[in-house]
Order: sequence, then structure tokens, then C-alpha cells
Amino acid sequence: MTAIIDYGVGNLFSLTSSLRAIGADSVVTADPETIHEADRLILPGVGAFGDASLKLRETGLGDTVKKEALGGKPLLGICLGMQLLFETGYEFGVHPGLGLLKGSVRPISEVIPEGLKIPHIGWNSLRFIKESPVTRYVSEGDYVYFVHSYHATECEESLAAVTEYGAELAAVVSLGSVFGCQFHPEKSGDVGLSILKAFVETKR
Repeated sequence: MTAIIDYGVGNLFSLTSSLRAIGADSVVTADPETIHEADRLILPGVGAFGDASLKLRETGLGDTVKKEALGGKPLLGICLGMQLLFETGYEFGVHPGLGLLKGSVRPISEVIPEGLKIPHIGWNSLRFIKESPVTRYVSEGDYVYFVHSYHATECEESLAAVTEYGAELAAVVSLGSVFGCQFHPEKSGDVGLSILKAFVETKR
């Protein structure tokens, strides 16, 4: 069973639909006991880093997710959910992340050329940096769907794949049982489904 963490941030319908499409059982939950009993966790997210970080702290779900991940339970962060895996986010202030991965989250405007649209919206290809269990069914150059204005940086330890948007931006991170996709696998067609399939096959 895959538990999708419901902390009030994210479009959960398309994610549950995608998991259903690959035959994976899932539950959307904010219940710590259900999260503890699940085989793996997905942390979704759409919106601002600071708001999401605050909701995780206020609900206690941040501590719950972090405890489970540190215990070896597979965790996949998607979009803002991936960004929250890092130590610090610099979006309208400075905000703490979960600190499961080393690095910070900063505006893509700091690294991409002037004139490129922000947010970065659309299909971009992946280039692998290192092997990861969640990309084992994905080929170099496959396209996935991005919507973001911020990116993970100083994350060499976990960086598994990048995409090109005027600069190399982190696309997939992977360290131990903690994974993240800056793009939306649930909106990335067959490639995205293959990433979700690989994740749900991942064991402790």
C-alpha cells in the first residue's frame, strides 16, 4: 500500500488515478498510523515552499514523514514535495525543509538566461547523472512534464538526473530510500507511469 500524504497542498486526484492505472493500491491520508502501516509514501505538493513547510509543521505530518523515511521506508517527493525534502527553501523568505537531503531550493531566475519564461512549464528531456531505482524503466532523453519556478541546488549527493532549461536543473534526486521528481510523473504519460511503477516496486 502506498500512502499519499494529505497536508492540504497538491492535486491528489491525478496521482491516485495514475497509481490506479498501474495497478497500485493507494490511500490519501493524514493519519499517522495509516502512514506508519503503509509500505511506501508519496509527498505531493503544489504552491509555495513556505506555506507547505508550515502546514507540515503545524499538522505534525513533517515529523511523521521524516521518522518513517529515516527508518528506511521508501519516500517519493513530487514537485514541491521534492523540494521539501531538502534543508532550506528560499521562496519569499527562508523556510526549513525536512532535511532528509542536503541542499537548498532557490529561484530558477538565478541561473537561467533572461527572457526564458518563469515558471518553467512544459515537456523537457532527462539526462542521467547516476542510476536510481525510480528511473530503471526510463531511457536517457525521455520527456517529462515540468511546472516550477524554483529548483534544488547544492544537491550533488542525491542528484540523479537533470533537465536543460537555459541551465541544468535538478530533475530527479535519489539517496537511499528517499527519491524526488521535480516534474509531475502523474502528468508525464507513459514515462511518468513507469517512474511510479518503479517506485511502488521499491522495497525497504
